[in-house]
Amino acid sequence: MFLALLPDMLIVLLIASIVLAIVPEKTIARILGSDSGAAGYTVAAIIGSIAMIPGFIAYPLAAILHKNGVALDIIAVFITTLIMVGIITLPIEQKFFGWKVALMRNGLSLAGAVLIGLIMGQLLI
Repeated sequence: MFLALLPDMLIVLLIASIVLAIVPEKTIARILGSDSGAAGYTVAAIIGSIAMIPGFIAYPLAAILHKNGVALDIIAVFITTLIMVGIITLPIEQKFFGWKVALMRNGLSLAGAVLIGLIMGQLLI
């Protein structure tokens, strides 16, 4: 199963690496900073939902974002969606579980990520 998923996962990692290399860190911090509000949550959820990335890549990325001024509640949304939601990987998931389960799991994960961000925002005030 791992060998079957490996090519797709390598493509996902390659795309994420290219995007991080192209987009300046200051731009990311401006869009996802503590003053971005609901727009920051939305952008973080959308970007994080593109592909499922493993924790060993996501957590160091969170540290880089925090170092560059991204708010912790927005990082929580971004990292949670990054680990739990995957639009690019949805066809792979569908092969194993079917469309209904794959869409339901991704939708509930997205809702959970936003809820986690809101809770983090309240705890950090």
